[in-house]
Amino acid sequence: MDRSAISALVSPYRRRPWMSETGAAAPAGGQVGLKGIVAGGITGGIEICITYPTEYVKTQLQLDEKGAGKKYNGIFDCVKKTVQQRGFFGLYRGLSVLVYGSIPKSAARFGAFEFLKSNAVDSRGQLSNSGKLLCGLGAGVCEAIVAVTPMETIKVKFINDQRSANPKFKGFAHGVGQIIKAEGVSGIYKGLTATILKQGSNQAIRFFVLESLKDLYKGEDHNKPVPKLVVGAFGAIAGAASVFGNTPLDVVKTRMQGLEASKYKNTAHCALQILKNEGPAAFYKGTVPRLGRVCLDVAITFMIYDSFMDLFNKVWV
Repeated sequence: MDRSAISALVSPYRRRPWMSETGAAAPAGGQVGLKGIVAGGITGGIEICITYPTEYVKTQLQLDEKGAGKKYNGIFDCVKKTVQQRGFFGLYRGLSVLVYGSIPKSAARFGAFEFLKSNAVDSRGQLSNSGKLLCGLGAGVCEAIVAVTPMETIKVKFINDQRSANPKFKGFAHGVGQIIKAEGVSGIYKGLTATILKQGSNQAIRFFVLESLKDLYKGEDHNKPVPKLVVGAFGAIAGAASVFGNTPLDVVKTRMQGLEASKYKNTAHCALQILKNEGPAAFYKGTVPRLGRVCLDVAITFMIYDSFMDLFNKVWV
């Protein structure tokens, strides 16, 4: 095989140095897979600790219905009342759920995307626009089934529990035990359809925008490295695009996973009830706090993930 052929084969992975060195397509297998799982878990933990309060406020606002049950008058009112009633760390209620789910979520997302991508690139190592969307969609569906649905369901139920006058969950283990005891294992898989729709569209939009911006930055030189700060900026843009594109699905997913989810027959019924009782604007509840969290989330995730993989390849032989 001549040099040009070899270059064409490895070029898909040069956008991330650690991938060109290992030749691995999916972080789910081999030593690079173990590195990817650890790096993804660390990245997820750091990112969640930084951005979780915005996720908490977003969820509270999405659970807040009109009428006598309405508790908050906006973002700042939600933060103020939470701190007054629970203290500053009340904004971190349910954090442990997302921390525990970081490793499988990251492994599923990046592993699925890189595996699908390795099988979808053309002879020049490039993804078509439809390929970017489909690979991102596959990554989102995979993470929704493997990790996001149970993780998000438990998180929403924890936050929802805090809204009651007498919270019944005393901690992560106790809360999960109570949910399974009352609803069975299926109790942590509420809203699976809505979550698949949300995560699938989420990652389809994010990876499409991110990969497209990287290609635009590189121009004709497909091997041109993209600085991590630039990757972070591209990630923030991709995150914002996904928020505006699928917040309605996120609202429906949150309602389907709340403690009052039993009043909805299914995902479609939930969406129709929201539209009927609260109007179209309800589908964009929590957009601002979600926008802040997701932009930071995507930017930080791609920057830190690549940085840890670079470090692991130097010290983890």
